[in-house]
Amino acid sequence: MEVVTGFGEIWSAQTLYAYLKHRGVKVAWLDARDVLIVKSDSNAGLGEKGSSSSTGGVVPLWVETAKRMEEWWNKEGRREGINVLADDGSSVGDLAGQAPIVIGTGFVATSSEGVPTTLKRSGSDYSATIFAKLVGGGRVTMWKNTDGVYTADPRRVPEAFSIGSLKYDEAMELAYFGAQVLHPSAMVPCIDSNIPVYVRNIFNPSFKGTVIQGRCSSLGETMEGKVVNWRSNTGIVPIKGITSVDGVSLVTLEGASVIGGAEVAERFMGAMADASIDVLMVTQASSESSITVVVPENQGLSALNALKSTFELELSRSNVNSISVSEESMAIVAIVGEGMAMQSGVSATFMSSLAKANVNIRVIAQGSSERQVAVVVSNQDASRALRAAHMAFTLSQTMVSVAVLGGTGKIGSALIRQIDSQRQNLKDKLNFGVCVNVISSSSKMLLGNSDTKCLVCTGDPNEQLEGPEAVDFDIDALTKQLEADVNPHRIIVDCTNSDAVAEYYDKWMSLGINIISPGNLAGAGPLDRYHALQRAQRENSVEWQYESSVGSALPILSTLRDLVQTGDDVQLIRGSLSGVMAFVFNNMSEETTFSEAVRLAIAQDFAENDVRDDLSGLDARRKIVVLARELGLDVSLEDVEMESLVPDDIMEKEYTGSIQENYDAILEDLKSLDEPMMKRWKEAQSEGKQLRYKFKINVASGKCRCRLEAVDNSDSLFRLRENENLVAFETSRYTTSPLIVKGAAAGPDLSASGMFSDLLRLGRAFVGSQS
Repeated sequence: MEVVTGFGEIWSAQTLYAYLKHRGVKVAWLDARDVLIVKSDSNAGLGEKGSSSSTGGVVPLWVETAKRMEEWWNKEGRREGINVLADDGSSVGDLAGQAPIVIGTGFVATSSEGVPTTLKRSGSDYSATIFAKLVGGGRVTMWKNTDGVYTADPRRVPEAFSIGSLKYDEAMELAYFGAQVLHPSAMVPCIDSNIPVYVRNIFNPSFKGTVIQGRCSSLGETMEGKVVNWRSNTGIVPIKGITSVDGVSLVTLEGASVIGGAEVAERFMGAMADASIDVLMVTQASSESSITVVVPENQGLSALNALKSTFELELSRSNVNSISVSEESMAIVAIVGEGMAMQSGVSATFMSSLAKANVNIRVIAQGSSERQVAVVVSNQDASRALRAAHMAFTLSQTMVSVAVLGGTGKIGSALIRQIDSQRQNLKDKLNFGVCVNVISSSSKMLLGNSDTKCLVCTGDPNEQLEGPEAVDFDIDALTKQLEADVNPHRIIVDCTNSDAVAEYYDKWMSLGINIISPGNLAGAGPLDRYHALQRAQRENSVEWQYESSVGSALPILSTLRDLVQTGDDVQLIRGSLSGVMAFVFNNMSEETTFSEAVRLAIAQDFAENDVRDDLSGLDARRKIVVLARELGLDVSLEDVEMESLVPDDIMEKEYTGSIQENYDAILEDLKSLDEPMMKRWKEAQSEGKQLRYKFKINVASGKCRCRLEAVDNSDSLFRLRENENLVAFETSRYTTSPLIVKGAAAGPDLSASGMFSDLLRLGRAFVGSQS
């Protein structure tokens, strides 16, 4: 296998040599198998590309190799006219002519037994640096198909970028943990002579790429300074890159407490060595004498069998509780950088970013040099972990993936317009971006493409959902798409106000997805479901934002939470939470009837799709329930005493036309209320009062009510303007005068701005968790 695998490199090098020679270029041919002698484990195989196992334990036999290199140089080099210079710069021997290009084969070598072999996967890099050391090269340039070494794999982290410079030690750490652009051992030959290694892009030769040179400071040298928090060093990023190794397994020995700890470790690692197992990471809990090693997935069972054989007696006597290998495929994710040493908060930032991304950590290890911290996570979480860490260390802008359900409605469309208009502002001032990757209506949905997972959200969402890329709405398929999204910061904005959609909140939260719901069906729905959602929010460390479900853009819920969390005793909440009711009773007059005022409210886009929800008090009742539950009251809709302005016959009537046709039909039926409502309005006016749809929550009694009242000028609702909401908090601190939150709260733009505020609040939290 080693012989056959090496022919590709040999033939391609011979082809290039023949081509250049044919073109008249002065060129020499070097078959590495004649020169490079290595010690290699013939049973190790070629190794997995991008894994530390690709080194395969290959070590050049430098004395023999240098001798053969000198022999080749004196024989073939003189024949080809290589211009060899002495130390003083003078020509050696009778060599003449310009120094030619030497075409040498990479990847292949000869074993100490004289058998053709290879330097394992990605071994051409290793060949280049080996020969650079042998001939005293001034530099090594590795031509790749990327712009140097990246901060992360750009296929998994689209925001990754090329690193300008690395130290040898950093490059080796990155390569060891899977940076496929480099061979893990390639730096070693260049270290003694400090030969710089350049990684350049053959398809973009003008780009400088990455230069690798110099050693990292030793731990002893680093510890001469003082510990500082890396966030306090403005502009300093402690890590250079983030990398991963996919397809690993955990092999664990547990409960060997009756055996000496040193003996357990010695026998454990001896068993790994005897079975030629490539150990990538080691962790040990001495209190339980348990050891876990991380090995390539294809060596997991071999490692398990080796340990069972070694500890067979202890297992039979129950001196060792168990030896196991993980069934789930795992991945190593590591952060690497010289700047991590003596910098506090680096590990905390790393772990916090993974927690925010809902990534479970199975194993943690830190190198003694403090140049890397590695964790083991589920293979399916690896991409999300890479992106989360990349954002956390400000190596890239924090991106938020957003799914807008009900995006074709008035509120959803307004939100999409606001997001699009504020993109640059979010980037410049808040350092995060918003990627809308799902837009849906009640019947169709549009999912982001497979490359960027991001939709262009300019234009009319209705037109986008009528396009050929839209598919039938399927909430299960949508959930799978959101689960597969590797972005660590995912948000669903539910503009549907649908009970069926609210039933999925629990599942979405369990997937680590944050939710913004401007509708109040979830917050005011069944009490059992509400409590389940609160638990899911806490257990999964996600956010459920529903500030806009009560007062659109008004900070009503956040004000209430601040009062409660600062220890204030909220005793009474009162006010008006219906913008439609405020508009109607502010616009009624001798000339404007009740039904006409309702028609004007509908024309202003203030009403729900079914205006009966507003006029019956159902919408206000839901908002009251949300407020009461924030106070810890176990209140449901039926517990709210409510006065409906719509007779039962109109409430129970089915309207089966379009939204506008239903509006027209309802308005026609509401004309029957013009006379009695005008009578109540005139009575209030004659007493110098105003009609207001007023609610009250008495915390002590737990009673909630909402009804139409005539209020005088001593009531804060007296001067309520059209489409305004007002909430007054009477507390143990606000005794002489209540704390009042008041402002416009009706219309799709205001509702959308409330959701946008929720989105900004989450975005700032994501950025803040990384600061």
